Amino acid sequence: MIRTALLALTLIATATPAIAQGEGGRRWLAGDHHVHSIYSARYRADPAHPDRPPEPEIGGDSAHTILQNAQMARRFGLDWMVSTDHGGPGHSALNHARAWPDLVAARAAVPDLLLFYGWEFDVPGGEHATLIMPHDPRERDTLRDIEAQFGKREVWPNDPARNTKDRMLQALRYMAKLPAPPLLIANHPSRTATGRGQWGLHAPAEYRTWYQTAPHVAIGMEGAPGHQAARPGAGRDAAHGSRGLYGGSPTLGGFDQMVAVLGGAWDALLGQGVRWTITATSDSHGHWSAGGADFWPGEYAKTWVYASPDHADILDGLRAGRVFVATGGLVEGLDVEVARTRNPARAAAIGGTLAVRKGEDLRVTIRFRPARSANAGGTVPRVDHIDLILGGASAAGDDRNPTARLVKRFTARDWQHEGDMLVVRHRLRAPGPGYLRVRGTNTQQAEPEADVPGEDPWQDLWFYSNPVYLGG
Repeated sequence: MIRTALLALTLIATATPAIAQGEGGRRWLAGDHHVHSIYSARYRADPAHPDRPPEPEIGGDSAHTILQNAQMARRFGLDWMVSTDHGGPGHSALNHARAWPDLVAARAAVPDLLLFYGWEFDVPGGEHATLIMPHDPRERDTLRDIEAQFGKREVWPNDPARNTKDRMLQALRYMAKLPAPPLLIANHPSRTATGRGQWGLHAPAEYRTWYQTAPHVAIGMEGAPGHQAARPGAGRDAAHGSRGLYGGSPTLGGFDQMVAVLGGAWDALLGQGVRWTITATSDSHGHWSAGGADFWPGEYAKTWVYASPDHADILDGLRAGRVFVATGGLVEGLDVEVARTRNPARAAAIGGTLAVRKGEDLRVTIRFRPARSANAGGTVPRVDHIDLILGGASAAGDDRNPTARLVKRFTARDWQHEGDMLVVRHRLRAPGPGYLRVRGTNTQQAEPEADVPGEDPWQDLWFYSNPVYLGG
């Protein structure tokens, strides 16, 4: 079961030192791109005046202020955070007039947190996605313009022409042409799915189209969605009670089926040349200690980006896929490096590409820093095993990649201590163009198992790297 509210609110996760500081001061920085505040309003029509637009109820979908979210993000060890409120009739003006000044004030009050201005895009023809604005003098007005033009719930009365998949492609083209394009990350991709491989509002092919339309805007999806503290009988989400508030197709180890299924949708996209980065978020609306379904930003899930501590390089790291994700503080750092055995000086890390020839001997090095202190659940998690996964090309349009396979499973008898790091080394023959990725868990599950309502998320922890790519 989830630990008591007192424990979760008194344990403080400190910011984690980097494994190694790279060029330009880059290091692993933890963040969350999906966090709601009081400006995620509810909209209620006035029965006495049905001809009037519904009024926004401030705090209707979250009682947390932007400042409170920022303070809790730092308390639980985050270096960066995106404030993302979802829309409704006239929300673009509400965001512009009221959320923006609160965000500016939070930046001043919590200066050691890199706070981004964003929005949970009510996706035309679909569900939701995070929009992250570059930190520049135009961010306030640019976000208002995007939401006003493309938010499917922005106008009243409802306009069906705003709620089509083609309209979403128009939005992506518009954003791609901006002087400083934002980033877009699909949220809870399979929440509307009806079963394993039976997609709901979003199928993998749609994400491929997003990427092909605007590859520097649409860059990935939530691998581990928020609402991980959901449990039966709690709060307004009592009818769901399952991790992520997923219904027809549950999460697996807290991760969306598109990611958790080996050889599934994520592997298919990667095999089709779609550099699709996965993230992990809180989707914080209401804390579980107050009857909600959520953890605070950073309390349970973290998205780690290899970047220097500034807004622009964090966005660059997300775009480039220099990202790994972890739940429950299972690991506090992760490096994956692939090098030619004959020329080890030429190597590629997470998000990078190594040019290889088929059959060439490669050396893979995995370094991770295990948890050194108790997480917010009150335990010090231990990695049970790590999987090295290799994938090659997959056919265009397929939702699966049959080339994706487990190369090697490593346990404690395979890793060595190097300072405060644990290191695994492995040699393999390059299959030709493809990718390598890594996952690990504190469980003994050979593959992530379907989550059941009421399970303790702190007992089922995973981390995933984004790929290292192998080029021809």
